[in-house]
Amino acid sequence: MKPHILQLSPILIPEIREQLATLFTVHPYYQQADKAAYLREVGGQIRGVITGGHTGITRQVMEQLPHLEVVAVNGVGTDAVDLAYARDHGITVSATVGALTEDVADLAMGLLIAACRGLCTSDRYVRSGQWPASATPLAPLPLARQVSGLRVGIVGLGRVGRAVATRATAFGCPISYTDLQPMGDVPYTFVADLVELARHSDALIVAAAADKAEGIIDARVLQALGSGGYLINVARGKLVNEPDLVAALEAGHIAGAGLDVFVDEPNVPPALFARDDVVLQPHRASATVQTRTRMGEMVIASLRQALI
Repeated sequence: MKPHILQLSPILIPEIREQLATLFTVHPYYQQADKAAYLREVGGQIRGVITGGHTGITRQVMEQLPHLEVVAVNGVGTDAVDLAYARDHGITVSATVGALTEDVADLAMGLLIAACRGLCTSDRYVRSGQWPASATPLAPLPLARQVSGLRVGIVGLGRVGRAVATRATAFGCPISYTDLQPMGDVPYTFVADLVELARHSDALIVAAAADKAEGIIDARVLQALGSGGYLINVARGKLVNEPDLVAALEAGHIAGAGLDVFVDEPNVPPALFARDDVVLQPHRASATVQTRTRMGEMVIASLRQALI
């Protein structure tokens, strides 16, 4: 008999869905209108859970799965999983650590370039037909900020932070970083204080795992980043104090931002929508076929190791 799996979030790669269906009896919890009734129906059979980093799994759900052995997170974050409950009940929790690194770092640089060079604003300008209608030889768009040579400060020099640093170095950017401690195996400048890092950066890129941190990018940090500085966040939305960010943008205390993550997804502060100095993404850093396939394969491997 195939092990029964509860799926809390969708898998987008058809080949991965086919492999899951071959190996397991998959119960699509995320598709159910009455989730409580569904858990009462199938909860006693469930030995494994598939979930996403943002979705996680609550204690309340795990308490209704008496035979649960493994939670396979299709993502890198486990902060939405009740790890204490899992540990106390011998439930293995896995994540797709390492699979997302290159894509997340790529998007961080993409957001930085888009924000500095005004790519989205220029795209809208051309698409709307304003270019040929312009009365001046040059488009009435503000001059952009050169990316090459920017002083880049990285918050969190883990896998993603290091990959960002490699990419930024190729643009001739001097790199500084902050983390819990200095790293002896990198040539970058360690700055212990986040405000000081911001003060000496033209772009502050948030790449920290930071399961427990919250609101560390606040008014003080943004003020230190300054009117020519850009904030890029590809880590966790909760790391940024969003009201402080909106206020800093409106007051011109920073030059712009590129954001892939938000505090209360999918709810984005409406004040950001009309701003040309902000580039927004719907938490898509890992959304390539290649990375999502690798993530799915790691999820399957975790389930197989625990249950087969």
